Amino acid sequence: MYPVHRSDLCTFAILHIMNEKQLLKKLRSLFMPRFLRSKATIKIQVGLRTRKPPPRFVIRVRQKRRSALVGTHAAYKKHKETARELVHRKLTEHNAHYALAFGKVAIRNQRTRWGSCSKKGNLNFHYRIALLPEHLADYVIVHELCHLAEFNHSKKFWSLVAQTIPDHRARRKVLKGYTTRKT
Repeated sequence: MYPVHRSDLCTFAILHIMNEKQLLKKLRSLFMPRFLRSKATIKIQVGLRTRKPPPRFVIRVRQKRRSALVGTHAAYKKHKETARELVHRKLTEHNAHYALAFGKVAIRNQRTRWGSCSKKGNLNFHYRIALLPEHLADYVIVHELCHLAEFNHSKKFWSLVAQTIPDHRARRKVLKGYTTRKT
């Protein structure tokens, strides 16, 4: 039969030459039922490889990856309001020191970021900030708040962060051990 390698990218080499229509028909009959049983979304690429001898068609079947991301939508809905309350409370607390103006505050289900700051002054935070230890949540919030004054990671920015969180380097190291993804 045809060689099958079980990975995200399965390659099937058909060593005899056939036209594209015949090839796709054979693909549907041989390989599709197996993947459909596993409810995978499949993207098919057909290309002619020109190795001598013989030329052959290579069919790549990509199993569409389920986002390795973030938590589920249910977890997001569950923690979103708790995170919003925490962020607003901490922003008020820390902004008493900095006195910076900020726009909207959004709680999102982002892939990799704990927080972000836009040029318009809007602050975005991951909903899982509510699940972090309080000292790490403080660090993330102060970090984004300081971006309103310095929109980079210069020495001036880090000195702003150090005004309220002197041990920011240690907290940042600890934060790297946490993930925004659902575990």
